[in-house]
Amino acid sequence: MKIVLLIFIFLGIVFIATPTSYASPYGSGTYNAAVPYGGQTSLTISSSGTVSIPITPGASAVLGTASGTVTIVSTDVVGYKLYVRALGSANMTAGANNIPASSNSSAATLATNTWGYNLDASTNFVGMTTSDVLIRTGSGPYGAGDTTTVTYGVMIDQAKAAGNYSTTVIYTAVPQTT
Repeated sequence: MKIVLLIFIFLGIVFIATPTSYASPYGSGTYNAAVPYGGQTSLTISSSGTVSIPITPGASAVLGTASGTVTIVSTDVVGYKLYVRALGSANMTAGANNIPASSNSSAATLATNTWGYNLDASTNFVGMTTSDVLIRTGSGPYGAGDTTTVTYGVMIDQAKAAGNYSTTVIYTAVPQTT
């Protein structure tokens, strides 16, 4: 009889100590109008493609600029982060010749025979790196797309050998989790 009584007391404590909680069935409720509870979000990235900067150097350094766009379409209700980096090397190359990325870590005038980028279409540029650099944080869903304009600039003089200099730039978009 004592053993049975102890079991009932133990079960009684467990039931008394357990808080009452309620949950909606999986798939019901709405986290956001665009993404129902339990639904999957999507994120796509596209760019305007190759950016060409035609430039004719003069006796003194000449700045050439051109812009491209990156568009993010996302149903993620928290948002996204957009990163940029150079693939392999940050130098623009034409055969054995190169134009190094600017050493500017914050927006400033380009040194002669360097290149960089900015997000405000100004004449001040930051040097490209081979590590991901956060260039935009978008919060909320962007069903119609969120476009970022990136302006590239190169400052060259006649000392630089003629040629078609190029490099590869990678844009990466990731959903935010917090």
